[in-house]
Amino acid sequence: MKWKTVTAIFLLVVLYLVMGAAVFRALEQPHESAQRLAILSQKLEFLSRHSCVNQSQMEELVKQAHTQWQESNQYLKVPDGTLTNHSSLWDLSSAFFFAGTVITTIGFGNISPHTEGGRIFCIVYALLGIPLFGFLLAGVGDQLGTIFGKGIARVEKMFMHWDISQTKIRVISTLLFVLFGCLLFVALPAAIFKHIEGWSALESLYFVVITLTTIGFGDFVAGGSEIDYLDYYKPVVWFWILVGLAYFAAILSMIGDWLRVISKRTKEEVGEIRAHAAEWTANVSAEFKETRRRVGEIRAHAAEWTANVSAEFKETRRRVSVEIYDKFQRATSIKRKLSSELGFSPAPELTLPKRTVSVNFNDERDKEAGLQGLTTPLTRNGGLFMNGLDPERGDLSVIEPLK
Repeated sequence: MKWKTVTAIFLLVVLYLVMGAAVFRALEQPHESAQRLAILSQKLEFLSRHSCVNQSQMEELVKQAHTQWQESNQYLKVPDGTLTNHSSLWDLSSAFFFAGTVITTIGFGNISPHTEGGRIFCIVYALLGIPLFGFLLAGVGDQLGTIFGKGIARVEKMFMHWDISQTKIRVISTLLFVLFGCLLFVALPAAIFKHIEGWSALESLYFVVITLTTIGFGDFVAGGSEIDYLDYYKPVVWFWILVGLAYFAAILSMIGDWLRVISKRTKEEVGEIRAHAAEWTANVSAEFKETRRRVGEIRAHAAEWTANVSAEFKETRRRVSVEIYDKFQRATSIKRKLSSELGFSPAPELTLPKRTVSVNFNDERDKEAGLQGLTTPLTRNGGLFMNGLDPERGDLSVIEPLK
């Protein structure tokens, strides 16, 4: 929002406050005067009837007039046991301050309209004034935020010459401006109120914080004591409330912007983490599939190699068997030839182990039929007949049941 717009809204709000102050004074001041006269007349009448009245009796008077006092207690001031009716709560400056507390929604409650016209006007005035003050507060807060932003940028330029990270520079500069704002809008006003109102340091700080947070309990109110204030004191207090509220609004807006930035960065970081996680998962899945494919290939190669080795082993065994058979045949031929040449008697021939056939002797008919079909005489060896082989000689034989 531009400065011209903010200035125009500010002047409009001031005019609205002056108009409201004039109306509230016109409506409420006659009622206040009547209440003061009624209280004063009751006091004089009581004192004329009771010439020996003291402070305790005066307090008893207040208790007896409790119903009327509840309505008019804001006009009844009893500091140190004395009544005063010199100052009005509905003069122009007080009415201006009251109108300001209405549109700022603070509502201290130390004064309030008591006439029907004043209450009706207060309702309409609040409904129109609160949105108007909201526009003004937004504009002033925006301008203060711009000023703070420029100041923070200048402070950051000063810190750029040092070996400090950008984040630390931003945090330090922001804290410095927040501290400066607290000194300007909290600590300094608290010291002024302590001096003018006669409060303690804690009471002054309490009033400042409760007011700028728009809580407004009303137990402490600037300009509500029994002292002579300057005419412009309460309007100045209201202007301080305006700027202080705008400062707090700017701080809250800045915190909100930070939270949005942090949230955005966090979302981006979470998105990056999710993307990396998805990519890592895809890579691991692809590697797992590739590993499983390679294991399958290795298993296929192993099976193929095993089959080849088995085939080669069978082929080697077959070749060895053939070679052994050939060697036996050759040895037999050489033996025969040598025996015939040297005139030796023929020795048992070197032959391959012959098949041993087992015979079941339980059935005589089967025995005779089986023996007739054999071409080689069988010799009994235990429960078996060997076809020309002598187990005692170490001959090899394969035993098979006869079928």
